[in-house]
This record gives sequence, C-alpha cells and structure tokens, in this order.
Amino acid sequence: MNNIFKKAKRAKLMKGSPVDVSSQEHEGKEESSSAPQSKLEVNEQGDIMGEAKHAPAPAVKEKKAVKSGKSGSVKLTQKESRLKKKDDISEDFELLKRQLEERVGLNKSFDVVFREMVFGGQKTGIFYYNGFAKDQVLTDIITRLSYAVEVGSKEDGNKQGESDGGGERDQKPSMSIVELFDKALIPHIQVQKTDCMKTAVDNVAAGGTAFFFEGQKEALLVDAKSFPARSTEEPDLERVVRGSRDGFVETLLTNVTLVRRRLRDPRLKLEMMRAGQRTQTDICLAYIEDICDERLVESVKDKINQVNVDGLPLGEKQLEEAIVGKGWNPYPMVRYSERPDVVTAHLLEGHMIVFVDTSPSVMILPTTFFHHVQHAEEYRQTPTIGTYLRWVRFLGIMASLFLLPLWYLLVTSPELKPAGLEFLGPAEEAKLPMLLQFFIAELGIDLMRMAAVHTPTPLATAMGLVAAILIGDVAVKTGLFVNEVILYLAVAAIGTFATPSYELSLANRLMRLGLLVSAAMFKVPGLVVASTGLVLLLALQRSYNTPYMWPFLPFNAKALYDIMIRRPFTSMKKRMSLTKTLDSSRQSQS
Repeated sequence: MNNIFKKAKRAKLMKGSPVDVSSQEHEGKEESSSAPQSKLEVNEQGDIMGEAKHAPAPAVKEKKAVKSGKSGSVKLTQKESRLKKKDDISEDFELLKRQLEERVGLNKSFDVVFREMVFGGQKTGIFYYNGFAKDQVLTDIITRLSYAVEVGSKEDGNKQGESDGGGERDQKPSMSIVELFDKALIPHIQVQKTDCMKTAVDNVAAGGTAFFFEGQKEALLVDAKSFPARSTEEPDLERVVRGSRDGFVETLLTNVTLVRRRLRDPRLKLEMMRAGQRTQTDICLAYIEDICDERLVESVKDKINQVNVDGLPLGEKQLEEAIVGKGWNPYPMVRYSERPDVVTAHLLEGHMIVFVDTSPSVMILPTTFFHHVQHAEEYRQTPTIGTYLRWVRFLGIMASLFLLPLWYLLVTSPELKPAGLEFLGPAEEAKLPMLLQFFIAELGIDLMRMAAVHTPTPLATAMGLVAAILIGDVAVKTGLFVNEVILYLAVAAIGTFATPSYELSLANRLMRLGLLVSAAMFKVPGLVVASTGLVLLLALQRSYNTPYMWPFLPFNAKALYDIMIRRPFTSMKKRMSLTKTLDSSRQSQS
C-alpha cells in the first residue's frame, strides 16, 4: 500500500496537481514558501528573542546569521551554535562558510581560500591556505574531477528501484558521495575522511587541502602541500673535510627522509605528536624498535603530552626546556645535531631522536658530557688519526677551562711556580689590574663573536682585522693590557671554538670565569674548591635517568677506553650499556 501511495503522489506531482505541504515535509522534501517571513532574533544560547518568539520559525531562517542592532556583532543562530558545540561539519555551505569565518577568518585573511565548484552535479568546496597549496597537484585533481559524470545518478537509481519494488532490490548498496570521491575520483595517494571540523581545520593549517561536499557531514583531507624550504646544505657548526654535505632543513618530512635514506631498517619507527595549543607544532619521535629502551620512549611521550603551552615558535629549544627541565644549569642535557649521518649513528647506538617541525636541529637523548665532545671528523679518518684529533680536541677543551685560572694563580703567587717555569708572568706591569684585563678581554671576545653573527659575510673579514689588529695592538701599546694576557686568552678562546658542541662551549666559558674569580679571591684553596664543585655539578646531573659524567662517574673502564681511543669500526661489536639497549650486538652472529 505504501508503494501505491508513493506512486500516486508522484503521478500528481507530474501532472501539476497540488500536494499537501505537510505531507511533503513528512517525506523529507523542502519547499520554499512564497509568503514573506518575519526574521527572528536568537541569542547566543539559541533562545528566541523579542515579540516574534511565538511565531513559527521556518527552516530556511537558520541559514543566515542575525546581527545585533547595538554593537553590530554577528550572533550565531541556534543551528550554528549547535554545530560549534558538537564540532560537526555542516551540510549547508552557507553555515559551513560561517564556521570557517569564525574559526580561520575566511573573507578576512587574504590567504584563506574556499573555492566552490561543481563536479558531476555535486557542489564541492575546496578549502586551503594559498601559500601551502601545491598548485600542480590540485590542478591535476580538479582536472580529473571535471570529467566526472553525475555522481548521484546511480545511487538515486538504486533508491528508485527499491522504492518501486523492482529487481534492483538485491543489488549491493551504492557508495556515498564522500566514498565515491575518496575511492574513485580523487587521484592522490594520501586522502583521509573526517567528520570533525577541528581535524579539517588543523589539517589545512598544516598545509593540506580539505574537500567539503554539500549535503554531506564528512570531508576529505588531501595531503597536497608545499612548504617554502631551502636546500639541504652542509651545516655550518658540523663541517667535515670528507663526508656527506647534506644537512637538515626546516621541513620535518625532508629531515626524516634524509634519515630513512641512510637507515632502511623496517623497525625504525617515526611517531608523530603535537604540542602547543596555538602553534600545533609537529613533533616526530624516531627510534629503532628492537634496540631503543621502551621506558625511554614512554617517558619522552609522557613529557611531551604534559607540555601545556600556547606555542613552540622556537622549536626544539623550547621543547627541550619543557621536557628536560634543567632550570638554570648552563650545561646542555641533550645533544643537537644537523647531520643525518650523525643522527643515524646514534639511532644504531640505541638513542632516541626528536624532530621538531620548522627546526633544522634535532635532539639526541639521552646524552652525557662526552657525547658533546665527539665529532664526525674523527670517524672520517683512520683510527690513528681519529684518536690524535680526539686528543687534540680534549686538550683544547681543558685549556678553555683551566688555562687562564692556572696561569693567573702562578703569576700572582710566584712561589708556586715549578722549576723551569720561572719565565711565566709579564715583564712589565699594566695600568689595569690583571683580573680586570681578563674580564675586559673576555667581554671583547664575546662582543666580537656576536658581531660576527650579525655582520654580513663580505664585512666579516674587515671586522676581524679591526678587532685583532687595531683594538688589540693599540691596547697593548698604550699599556692597558700586557701581551701574555692576550696570548693565553687567545689560546683559551681557540679551545672554546674547537669544542664541537656550541652549547657546551658557552657553558665552559662561564665556568672559566667562575674558576678565575675563585683563584683571584682565594688562591689555591679557591681554585681547588671551585674545580671540585664543577665536577660535582656535572656528576649530579642526569639526562633521563642517565649519569651525565658516565663512564667517568660511575666508572666504566671499557666504555672510557672507547671514549679516549677511536677504535676500528669492525672491532666495536657491542653497543654501549648506557642506553640499555634490547639488542646489544652490533654485528650479526654467523
């Protein structure tokens, strides 16, 4: 009987006979009324305001926003408020554009684009940020969609056959509009569906493109993005004579691809996370599943999930302070690197790598003090040359810490000079106290370093000549400085610049000033106490439950030998015990 009633009703419609409006609404069909309708004002809670609250509310009224007469601010309709609360995607494009106006500033921000097109009879909205859109890919997708036939014809035909009781009732149900575009029409390798407005907005903010379909509560997210990026050049802080010349850039996908190129292990895991309520910064955790300690991975994940800040505009450095929490300790608790080969070597040792989007440096953890004094150049040479370079670097780091305090102590206390070193000390007195000379010279070196950073490259050489020849030479000739102060300070500065880790070199510079002040104030006891305090400070530090001075404290003879001597590659058959690896063997057992 129901089928007969529906057929009769369709026959009346085809002949132009009138049909009851209430019956049409009961069947789910909308028909606009010719009579003028009075507009209703609705407050933010969705309640009807004014004298018209007893009037019937037509369905089409909720498509338009209501403006307040006093402030001119746009008030949300009841349907818009409900959509905002549930975070649903509106089926109506007018409401959808209202959602985008409120969330991302559509029609206000010039780079926010909502392109409305029709493909196969289906009205489609393409939402993207103009600067992130990959023009060629989106053009190919639109070209493919332009040849689509009526996408709803087959589905409507199936429904028609079912309603007529025809033989098509046993056919498989046709795909929905979203599934049809997803599986058949959009030619792209990375497409996902979503019914959450926030997910769509976040994906577009990360560079993707969202396809909305009128009458559908789902959207398709296409990963077609293009970021402004520089080429993979060799990093300035980790240059080598021989070796690869590529380095990390500010694009996260490029960085992880450089590591994938060197490490093709299928057990290499790259897990994505986000931090920052406003910046929504992408963070990638990289580790080898059957080597890295699971407790370390879970600990880092928990720390990142607990980060509750508005954003991480400075990338990896702000994330380090948020998850490590070292406070005012000047020594670095994680190691930074911009070289993919160095990062790959640490992954094979059982370390964990943290990539942060928009940052060319990655974090390596856990690390110790001795991780910061290693350099890739030692492993690019033979074991003998590598060991020699390592010892020279160690001597430079020790000189940057203890050379100035020891020389000052021997000069101010001549009775401490050992036999054969009586020549130490200036032959003439200067107009400034020696301690003040050191402080002024240290300040001058820091100023010169900062000026070199801010000086254009063509002028850097001229700036160095002015600092070294004019200022230094004039200061000595006028009697403000003595020659030996400039000499020993230059040696200490070279040792500072020879430190592979930039963060460690800055920390050692501060400690050098502290040791110098202690030696000037309390002589030998002051230097001994300050040096002991420095060792205790380093020994008590821990990086993710890892002793900072390992293998010196606690003592591990075999690991300390590997640090002091660069052994041949084939003789290193076991991984270090520091990282507590699940698989400690570096070479397969035949």
